[in-house]
Amino acid sequence: MERPDILIRSARSNETELLARIGLEAWLGGIAPLVPDAVHRDVLRDNPFLPFLKTLGPAVLVGEIGDEPAGIGACEKADNTISDIWVAPAFGGRGVGSALIRALEREILGRGHTIARIQVAALNARAFSLYRHLGYLEDWRQVCFDPILKVELEKVGLSKRLRP
Repeated sequence: MERPDILIRSARSNETELLARIGLEAWLGGIAPLVPDAVHRDVLRDNPFLPFLKTLGPAVLVGEIGDEPAGIGACEKADNTISDIWVAPAFGGRGVGSALIRALEREILGRGHTIARIQVAALNARAFSLYRHLGYLEDWRQVCFDPILKVELEKVGLSKRLRP
């Protein structure tokens, strides 16, 4: 069900810093507790959301509530894999993540794919629960090296059959 109070739009070049802060705040709440302190410090210092947003530009979707950006989402490789869903903690539980995922699913269908994929850290219970709630089913679970975080994490791959 679409929420009329949530607007989904493309990222604008003049809001890269703001959107990078949203990504970082969401990362601090969901992923930071799962990584060593050194990785945590590196992410705080370098904020990997800045180059991500600069590279993808308007391909990143923004979920907005009341004219305020509340979350971001993307399919980094423009395929059928949702690579990023990050919601500012202040907007958590208000449907922004769900709205972003649904919008990305529509983009995936528009690219001719009938299956959407997503990965999540197994211990990121809130995100894992959201994806399951939206109909994603677990395909695999394994410990693998995350090249961005430079750490081994248990990840879960999920997928969902999309219908036009």
